[in-house]
Amino acid sequence: MHNSTDDFSPLTLAFVGDGVYDLLVREYLVRQANRPVGELNKTKVAMVNCKSQAQFASKLMPSLTEKEVAIYKRGRNAAPKSTAKNGTLAEYHSATGLECLFGYLYLNGDRDRINELFDMIIQL
Repeated sequence: MHNSTDDFSPLTLAFVGDGVYDLLVREYLVRQANRPVGELNKTKVAMVNCKSQAQFASKLMPSLTEKEVAIYKRGRNAAPKSTAKNGTLAEYHSATGLECLFGYLYLNGDRDRINELFDMIIQL
């Protein structure tokens, strides 16, 4: 068992971060209004895609610590060289960086910081 998040590959952190981010979006949408599941999913997909995640990542940059920027860049630079379905390759890499950051924070137990960053995203 890994004790340090520094032992995990950036793509492993992004794998966790993708789930964390997806759940935050789902919770946020459900708490906004009681809507049909189809409508919830359509709205979720608009927030959980590489294009919107890349935009959120660029808006968060000024608020990130030096360590968080480094984690983001590890994920961005490690993104697989596959083509993204719903965005450019650059957006896909940036979204992977954001997911890597969320995974890193989650595995380090920093839920307060995750919520702080997600609140900033919601304000956008």
